[in-house]
Amino acid sequence: MSYDPIQLELFKNRFASIAEEMGVVLRRTSYSPNIKERLDFSCAIFNAQGEMIAQAAHIPVHLGAMPVSVKSAIERLTFEPGDVAILNDPFAGGSHLPDITLITPVFIKAETDDWQAEAPKEVTPATFQSSHLPTFPLFGFVASRAHHADVGGMAPGSMPLSTEIFQEGLIIPPLKLVERGQLNDGVMQLLLANVRTAEERAGDLRAQLAANTKGVERLLEVINRYGPAEVSLYMAGLLQYAERMTRALLAGLPDGVYEFIDYLDDDGIDPDPIKIAVKITIQGDEAQVDFSNSALQVKGSVNSVYAVTLSATLYVFRALIGLDIPANSGCLAPLSLIAPEGTVVNARPPAAVAGGNVETSQRITDVLLGALAQAAPSRVPAASQGTMNNVLIGGWDPEEQRAYTYYETIGGGMGAGASGPGADAIQCHMTNTLNTPVEALEYAYPFRVKRYEIRRGSGGEGQTSGGDGLCREIELLYEAQVTLLSDRRRLAPYGLAGGQSGQPGRNTLIRHGQRVALPAKTTQILQPNDIICIETPGGGGYGKKTAGNNV
Repeated sequence: MSYDPIQLELFKNRFASIAEEMGVVLRRTSYSPNIKERLDFSCAIFNAQGEMIAQAAHIPVHLGAMPVSVKSAIERLTFEPGDVAILNDPFAGGSHLPDITLITPVFIKAETDDWQAEAPKEVTPATFQSSHLPTFPLFGFVASRAHHADVGGMAPGSMPLSTEIFQEGLIIPPLKLVERGQLNDGVMQLLLANVRTAEERAGDLRAQLAANTKGVERLLEVINRYGPAEVSLYMAGLLQYAERMTRALLAGLPDGVYEFIDYLDDDGIDPDPIKIAVKITIQGDEAQVDFSNSALQVKGSVNSVYAVTLSATLYVFRALIGLDIPANSGCLAPLSLIAPEGTVVNARPPAAVAGGNVETSQRITDVLLGALAQAAPSRVPAASQGTMNNVLIGGWDPEEQRAYTYYETIGGGMGAGASGPGADAIQCHMTNTLNTPVEALEYAYPFRVKRYEIRRGSGGEGQTSGGDGLCREIELLYEAQVTLLSDRRRLAPYGLAGGQSGQPGRNTLIRHGQRVALPAKTTQILQPNDIICIETPGGGGYGKKTAGNNV
C-alpha cells in the first residue's frame, strides 16, 4: 500500500493530539497531587488488535506495557459498546499494582450508503435486547494508565518491602468497571473498600473515565470526517513507518554482539547485589535482546514483569532513533526480546514486583544503553541516576481528620554524552513526571519542606560532566509510616569513554539534630518533627577530563 506522506504526518499528529487531550482531561479532573501535579499517568490509542498507534509524551515505562494490558483484556473479555475494562495485574500487562489501567473500546456503526460513526453512549441496555440490534464493529481502543497513591496492601502507598505480590495491594484482573454504559457499583465498592484513601481513589478513577470518554469522542470525530477505511489505512501506515525507522536505525549500526552487566544494590531483603545482564545481537536490520544471564527472581519487590522489561527495551531503541517518529507498536517489530521466566526481568507470580517497575526498569535501561554504547559510542550517554527515589508516607492527619497517602519520585542527574553535559535535577529515562511543588505538597499533606535544592558536585567529571542530583528534606508534623524504595546508594552510575561515575545517593533520618543513615529500601514508623533527607545520585561523566575541558 502507498500512503500520502503529508497525510501520514497529519494522522500521526491527529492521533497523538487525541492522547494528549485525554491527558489534559485526566489531569484537570483528578483528585490526587500525584496525578494533578506530578502527571504520573499515560494515555494512548490502539487498533482493534490491541497494537498501540499513538501515546502522548507521558511515562516511558508505560510505553510497551500498555499494549500488553490491552491485549490481555481482549483475550479475557468480550467487549460491547459502552464497556470500560479495568486492570492492574502485573502478570496481565500491568506494571505494578498502583498503576491502574482503564480500557474503553471504540465501536462504529456498520457502513451503509449514508455511513456515520455512532458513539457508544447512544447505545442503551434496552437496545441490546432488541432482535433488530445493528452491527457495531470494533474499531479500536483508548486507554489511560494512572498511578494511584494507594491500592491497599501492607503499607501506605502500596509499594512496601514486600516478599509476595499479595502484600502490595488489591490485584485487579481484567474485568468490566462499566458495562453497557452502566458503572458496575460492585466492582467500584470492592476496590474502594480495600484502599486507605477511598474518596481520592474514586475521584481519580472517574477522571480516568472522563479521559477515556474524551478519547472515544475525538477518535470518532476523526472517523466521521475521513471514514473508517482511510483512518484504518493510516493507522497501519504509522505502524509500518515506525517499523521502517527502527529497521533503518539497526541497519546503520555495525553488526555484532554487544554485552553489558550492571547491578541493583539489593532487593531490600537480602544484602547481595542483583545482576542485570544483556546481550544484544545486531544483524542487518534486526536485533535480538537477550537477558538470559540475569539473576533469578528475588525475595524482595525489585522483580520486573515481562511488560516492564519490554517497555524499557522499546524506550531505549526508540530514544536512540532520535527523530520525531510515532511511539507505537511498530517499533517492536524488528526486536526480539528474550527474558526467561523466573528471572528478575520476567518474574513468575506470586513474586513481589512493586519496585520492579520503578527501580529495575531503570537498571534494565542502564544495561541496554551500556551495550549499545559499544555500537554507537557517540550517540549513547553515560548512566543517569538509575533510580526513581520513591518516597511514600502515610498516616492520619488530625487537623483534616482523614487518612492520607503521599507518593513521589525525586529527580537526579542525567548522564553526560559526547554532545554535551547531563541535565541537573531531572526525572531520567523511565519516568517523565514533574515534582510536587512545595506549596501543593504542604497544602495537601501534614508536612513541611525544609530543603529542596540541587546537590552540587554530585555529577561525574569528564570531558562533559554528568548532571547533578537533588536534595529534598521533608519534616513530618505527625507520626507516619514512611517507605523508601531507592537504589544507586552503593553502586554508582557509570561513566563512559573515560568519564567518572556519578556520586551515589544517600537517605538520612534527622532526629533532634542527629543524622542517621537509612538503607536504600526501608519502611519505618517516624515521629513528629523527624526529617527525611533524600540526596539523589548524579549522572556519569563522558570522556576523559583534561585541563579546562570539563563542561
